[in-house]
Amino acid sequence: MSFRLEQVSLTHANGFVALSGISLAVAAGERIAVVGPSGAGKTTLLRLLGAALRPSSGGIELLGAAPWALPARELRALRARIGVVHQAPPLPPRQRVVTAVLAGRLGQWPLWKSLASLVYPADIAGARAALARLDLGERLFDRCDRISGGQLQRVGIARVLYQRPELILADEPVSALDPALARQAVRVLGEDAAARGATLVASLHAVDLALAEFPRIVGVKDGRIAFDLPAAEVGEARLHALYAGEGEALPLLADEPRFAAQPVDAGPARRGACC
Repeated sequence: MSFRLEQVSLTHANGFVALSGISLAVAAGERIAVVGPSGAGKTTLLRLLGAALRPSSGGIELLGAAPWALPARELRALRARIGVVHQAPPLPPRQRVVTAVLAGRLGQWPLWKSLASLVYPADIAGARAALARLDLGERLFDRCDRISGGQLQRVGIARVLYQRPELILADEPVSALDPALARQAVRVLGEDAAARGATLVASLHAVDLALAEFPRIVGVKDGRIAFDLPAAEVGEARLHALYAGEGEALPLLADEPRFAAQPVDAGPARRGACC
């Protein structure tokens, strides 16, 4: 079992209920897409699975451990087995791309190697190989503030590929990519997870991308699980019910969408997204 949530709820200090009564069990090696409207609780769910947030109630088992019963050192070791792809990767602007990628293994390396790698990259070939899978091998020594937002997202993905974690959590990992690059990036994550028997959980904006690339779909709305189904059983009516109140159209990636509804206008930020 990769992880199990039993009636997990999370209420913030201001009283806002972010998640309520979430139960979810996922076997090692599964690939799951989490979909739902903005504010549904998708990011909060992934932060719980990354042991970055502690639930207000309920039980969590991650990679065979109860994270919040562990001593601090063991909790850090558990987090090192989990890879997180952020929507906006927290990469220092002046950092070189190679250093950003190699940072994926800082939690696994001894302290001396981690510090030495900041001065001279410890595994240039390994970083280059991870970047090449996302067509970024030539940007190895660029500074992070000299590449586009979409390229930064792919650097964040390359860092997790280099890390080789047992559990990959991807929170809107392709929001700054055009459709072709988004499909490629999600496919690379899925192929990497499948090859290593790792678990992949991705929160995605585009429902057609989720349906095309993931065998299991979890719909989240108002902090609760609305459905948990094989992709083949998630129909248009169910998706429209999930996104009710978001407008008549479903959020789609494809230029020629699977559904009859037209894609939601993503606004200037997404229209201006680049590779």
